[in-house]
Amino acid sequence: MLIDGQSVGAHDGRVIDVENPATRTVIAQVPRAGEADVDRAVQAAARAFETWRRAPPRERGRRLLEVADAMEAETETIAHLVARETGNAIRTQARPEVKGAVDVFRYFGGVAGELKGETIPLGEHMLCYTRREPIGVVGAIVPWNAPVVLGALKVAMAVAAGNTLVLKAAEDAPLGLLRVARLCGEQLPAGVLNLLTGYGEECGAALARHPLVRKLSFTGSTEVGRLIMHAAADRIVPVSLELGGKSPAIVFPDACDDRTVDGVISGMRFTRQGQSCTAGSRLLLHRSIFDAFLDKLSARLTTLKIGDPSDEATDMGAIINRRQFDRVCAYIEDGLGRPDARVVIGGLPPKEGPLAQGYFVQPTVFAGVGHEWRIAREEIFGPVLVAIPWEDERDAVRMANDSHYGLAAYVWTRDIRTALATAHAIESGWVQVNQGLGQFPGQAYGGFKQSGIGREYSLEGMLDSYTQRKSVTVSLQ
Repeated sequence: MLIDGQSVGAHDGRVIDVENPATRTVIAQVPRAGEADVDRAVQAAARAFETWRRAPPRERGRRLLEVADAMEAETETIAHLVARETGNAIRTQARPEVKGAVDVFRYFGGVAGELKGETIPLGEHMLCYTRREPIGVVGAIVPWNAPVVLGALKVAMAVAAGNTLVLKAAEDAPLGLLRVARLCGEQLPAGVLNLLTGYGEECGAALARHPLVRKLSFTGSTEVGRLIMHAAADRIVPVSLELGGKSPAIVFPDACDDRTVDGVISGMRFTRQGQSCTAGSRLLLHRSIFDAFLDKLSARLTTLKIGDPSDEATDMGAIINRRQFDRVCAYIEDGLGRPDARVVIGGLPPKEGPLAQGYFVQPTVFAGVGHEWRIAREEIFGPVLVAIPWEDERDAVRMANDSHYGLAAYVWTRDIRTALATAHAIESGWVQVNQGLGQFPGQAYGGFKQSGIGREYSLEGMLDSYTQRKSVTVSLQ
């Protein structure tokens, strides 16, 4: 781990095995941090904050730009680590993720000097102005599905704003982020960034309740997000939560074409095995194109190559671990148990052959699904898509909004009036029209309802979530 600029093990010497989900073999061991390790890291961050908060913002930005350069030079090394530990295919996911993380460091390095206040005109004899000041020690926790880019986001936003950071990596996928942290450690003063590896109930919980942590930022499941919010409430500290989703993709009759099919596949994050909180896993198809669109979708999904994540020819890799693999399979079994459901493609994983050697699940699409079904309402976090027909667009919007989630959504139509009216009616923090891409640095990103609180990924997100506003009033008489 990285604590106070040093590479260290756990206080009690315990370790965690890191498994390659494509082969089910142990590829590394990392420290299993406990409460003592958390305290050591937080204390280091608190000491570093007293100096780092006073560093000129553009100097902080310059150091982040140097991290970006160093990381770009090691793109292939980090990408191969990510592919091995997450099961994400190197060409379609791991390498683009590392490049995305470089972009994140460059963006926040570039806007670090924009931490500006305002002046308030209270009269000629009064000077009133505001300052954007850092909050203090930030405790951050990231998940395993995109560990490097999400970790880079927490680091870049916190550090650019003048905070110091204790970041907990996901125990299933810490290796790429550990490498990134060491590159950061070469550019940042000791203690500004501290990276821990450990289990949520031991390391994450201790971090969330530490009295010196002044801000919590969590990306992960809604269930764990509730626990983080409780911990923040106990000490009344600000919190940013980017949580789960069951995102709708509404396809209108004029969008039954190959471009939309490819966009739905991208938005569903099939090449990340559906392991994304923004996955468009509820496909709301107009009844007039329902069967024709599913035929096109099925034909396209059959061309995806599933297998070794380190192979450049692979499109889709493996589920992260046995627990998640069993969870996804249980949802598929639930769908298969419905007599009125139709399996368009996929199903349960093979019991023998090359794919049986790892946690591989084929792209699976169910049709004939009721909107109230469990597989249509709960976040599966796997390559399972449900297709639901509609006829009236008001009904499509109603179904899209009939969820306690509200993170992302997708609208497909050539009619710009319809597209924008639908996008505005959907209760989600991020709506894409005629595209199924990932987030870009500079766009405010976050969820509605139980998909989260706060915004990240942008300058305004950094200002709102990682700084506090101070007003200063001066008499000039």
